[in-house]
Amino acid sequence: MLIDGDLVAAASGREYDNINPATEEVLGQAPDAGADDVERAIAAARRAFDEGRWAGDPEFRARSLTQLQEKLREKADVIREAHTAEVGMPVGLAHAVGVDPPIEWLGYWPELMKSYEWEYERPPVEFMGALSKRVVRREPGGVVAGITPWNYPFQLNLAKLGAALAAGCTVVLKGAPDTPWSATLLAQAVAETDIPAGVVNIITTQDNSVAEILTTHREVDHVTFTGSTQTGRLIMRNGAETIKKVSLELGGKSAAIVLDDADLASVIPAAAGIACMHSGQGCALMTRLLVPRSLMGAASEIVKAVYSQFPYGDPNDPANMMGPLINQRQLDRVLGYMAKGKAEADLLIGGGRAEQFDKGYYVQPTAFADVSNDSTIAREEIFGPVLSLIGYDDDDDAVRIANASPYGLSGSVFSADLERGIAVAKRIRTGSIGVNGGNFTAPDTPYGGYKQSGIGREYGVEGLEDFLETKAMGLPV
Repeated sequence: MLIDGDLVAAASGREYDNINPATEEVLGQAPDAGADDVERAIAAARRAFDEGRWAGDPEFRARSLTQLQEKLREKADVIREAHTAEVGMPVGLAHAVGVDPPIEWLGYWPELMKSYEWEYERPPVEFMGALSKRVVRREPGGVVAGITPWNYPFQLNLAKLGAALAAGCTVVLKGAPDTPWSATLLAQAVAETDIPAGVVNIITTQDNSVAEILTTHREVDHVTFTGSTQTGRLIMRNGAETIKKVSLELGGKSAAIVLDDADLASVIPAAAGIACMHSGQGCALMTRLLVPRSLMGAASEIVKAVYSQFPYGDPNDPANMMGPLINQRQLDRVLGYMAKGKAEADLLIGGGRAEQFDKGYYVQPTAFADVSNDSTIAREEIFGPVLSLIGYDDDDDAVRIANASPYGLSGSVFSADLERGIAVAKRIRTGSIGVNGGNFTAPDTPYGGYKQSGIGREYGVEGLEDFLETKAMGLPV
């Protein structure tokens, strides 16, 4: 771990096993931090923010982030190998999504810092016969606790760090228990830069009560969390006592809407395939496929054909798009939802454990047809490769169904008429949406959700400003 500039074990000496989800074998160990480790990390971050140069020197911050990016590029092969081993993400996806792009995206923050207006003036105003000019300043928000999940751990660790550090905050980052090396390898890279001691602290622990300290501690100003909506609610409650700022990127049950003029043969394979990417372990994946009721039969046959040939298995095979689920607990959860689906809808394909593997937490790509939007599998986030095909009557009905969800993270619309697709997309209450395969993902694009999918945004100017406070100053003319 990295605490106050030093690479350290847990003070207690405790460690825990890091398990390969593809083989169920022990990869190695990770430090199991206790309360004293977390307290030390918070104290270091507080001191570095209050007494160090980090918060007040944007040029130094920009240089340090560029240096960190260079170190991560040097270590990319090692990070990618560890990432695939502990996450179970296929190596092709690690190249395309999990490791390589996040390293390159880190360079966005130094570039933004060059052009960002940290201070600006407003026109003079008169008050009681005297003129004053007004200056608005954007200042670092303080000590940030970053808490990340296991599905895209390296990318999310860097997303938390990049914006907070660019803003001038100091950070205590807690990596996910199931993917600790995506945090500790990052800690090693930070330790090789000029980032001052205490600015970045990185801990790993399998004890949730230890992690919870970050959400209640009086010296933590801001908690940024990616994970389940249930845990997001707990973090909001924990932060209420000290009125912490909270940024939450939470669950999703995104809908892909296929309009009646779309070419099913070209659209359905992509729309259905995305639900199985990384074994469905993504909050923004489209797990509800909305098709016209009159086309349900044709759409179902295409989905069956796609899933019967979907490449999955060994995550070290570049041909595979889907590896194992992360652990036994998640395997049991997904199998439970599959059982519920069999009672609620028509099983098209899959529906159980992938029996061709002797070891590993593998399940079959699974799809259900004629699913009611009120059913469990259509409303709850499964976090597995399970697709629900839902029928609708017309465009208004499709919009109603897509929006009839507690979540609002992402989505997509497909139509032969681009303007029609855009019109429907504008009516969907989500933080992001693609039309006809259009990609919104980039480091300058704000990402986050409506409703119970979260609060705040990551990336873009909006992501930087999430970690800034605003100060208004009145000065004599």
